[in-house]
Amino acid sequence: MKQKTVAIFGGGVGGMSAAHMLALRGFQVTVYERAEVYVGGKARSVNVPGTNMPDKDKYLPGEHGFRFFPGFYSHVIETMKEIPFDDKKTAYDSLVSTETIQINQIDAPPIKLPLHFPKSLKDVHTLFEAVEQASEELTKKEAEFFGERVWQLMTSCKGRFLSKYEETGWWAYTKADDYSEAYQRLLVDGLTRSLVASKAKMASTRTVGTMFLQLLYTMIDNNPGNTDRVLNLPTNDAWLTPWSKYLESIGVVYRKGHELVEIQMESGAAGASVSGGIVRDVKTGKNLPPVTADYYIMAMPVEVAAKIIEASPLMTQAAPALENVIKLSPNVEWMNGIQYFLTEDFSQHRGHTVYSGANYALTSISQKQFWPNYDLEERFCGKAKGIFSVDISDWEKPGNFNNKPAKDCTKEEVIHECWRQLKDEINVDGKEPLKDEMLVFAYLDESIYQPFSHPLAQSVLESLDVIRGEKETIQELKNKEPLLVNVINTWKLRPEAKTGIPNLFLAADYVRTYTDLATMEGANEAARRASNAILDAAGSSESRLGVWPYTSPWQLRFFQAIDWVRWKLGRPWSTFWPF
Repeated sequence: MKQKTVAIFGGGVGGMSAAHMLALRGFQVTVYERAEVYVGGKARSVNVPGTNMPDKDKYLPGEHGFRFFPGFYSHVIETMKEIPFDDKKTAYDSLVSTETIQINQIDAPPIKLPLHFPKSLKDVHTLFEAVEQASEELTKKEAEFFGERVWQLMTSCKGRFLSKYEETGWWAYTKADDYSEAYQRLLVDGLTRSLVASKAKMASTRTVGTMFLQLLYTMIDNNPGNTDRVLNLPTNDAWLTPWSKYLESIGVVYRKGHELVEIQMESGAAGASVSGGIVRDVKTGKNLPPVTADYYIMAMPVEVAAKIIEASPLMTQAAPALENVIKLSPNVEWMNGIQYFLTEDFSQHRGHTVYSGANYALTSISQKQFWPNYDLEERFCGKAKGIFSVDISDWEKPGNFNNKPAKDCTKEEVIHECWRQLKDEINVDGKEPLKDEMLVFAYLDESIYQPFSHPLAQSVLESLDVIRGEKETIQELKNKEPLLVNVINTWKLRPEAKTGIPNLFLAADYVRTYTDLATMEGANEAARRASNAILDAAGSSESRLGVWPYTSPWQLRFFQAIDWVRWKLGRPWSTFWPF
């Protein structure tokens, strides 16, 4: 039998996962990746340009944002266990556990949360009372109320999540308008930004609540060390480079520097198939002869996929549901990282930190402590010994010091403002552990760029007859790689991995999955669903890929069963007997 072929457009985690799964099951897979050097999409790390001064092959490592593998990830973890790393290890062995989670405050000591699983409403109250006791601004009443909101989520049935909580914003659910600024900042908005990079007033309670509960449930599971895991090397070294080499070793063909610009259809009739894909050579800008295959996978981000669907009108004629991808595509936010390279391995603690007073919604981790075998001294000027990796999740709120939204800043201003916001919450009680003289170099994610930043382009802009407001809009920072966020009532817009076009499938983080969040985990699960659909379409006898729903502790299932009855009867949530 002739080997079936698959063309995958997009080399992020979704595309790589689908290539991995299908190549192992006998398909001939070709991946078309826009990037000319890197694989892995937003998950990649990069060589910071110009930092290979002592050794031309050794650069400082830059990232789109720090990697985070919580214990409730299962799909991408299973794939990592199949990726060879050295002789006896896999990429999974590159994961190491963090030990603490910390919330920093301005002019106040940091908050450390207890890492134990709450099994009752009393335990939930205890958890948030710890936050209240550590903050002079948060009242006991506020901590107790938030605990009650969390307990309601813990004891609600899946039907209520999919209906009531999907249409309710996190801000409204937590009644943020009724409580203090500290309550909003510490418990409502800060939590939302840290988990899903979305504004609390827009974010779906279904998504935020699910993510928060899964973090709680993994705190003291059978293996509590898996609550929060990071890689022991830069992402490319620990995972993506070994993965791409493995894919090539099992027959996957990479076409880097090639981007999809149009899908060709046999016709616009219902049930019509894809006949080819028009791919552009990124370097030359020229379109290549149509790519043909038995099956096609679109594994690009939602905003890129939407452009392809708009450019290929026969697609929506053949499969009208694909219109929803276009409707979904505006729901993106920015969550990008800065790496500060320091003269020492600055470690507040061994884990992630949330900066509750930082208007740019900052989170960080000191990475070098997790990279014991990574030598920084042979890179750049040789003075860097630590890496402070910071994510920015709010690009629209005015800065604490410059009073400018990050989007309105230059890249240098963003780096400087974030540094000041970090110092404001780290240097408390008269101590100054983070000093300016420690800073060796800073790198802001390459996806963030400023049009007209070149002096020649600036002079052209100055010569144009542009009023001040329009000029400032033109000069705003842009983001090549935003992140899908789950705002209320958008689940209905999310497509399935199997489309209405019989040989076209989707393997990206906006697909309907149990994961329900734009993450590496969501992309991998989508790839599993797409691969299973292709196996079914091909009539293959090869094993199907596992997909796993989130679970909750057995102690809560009685309460959830009660709520299921109440939900079916159209009644609101209550811990009381439903009849």
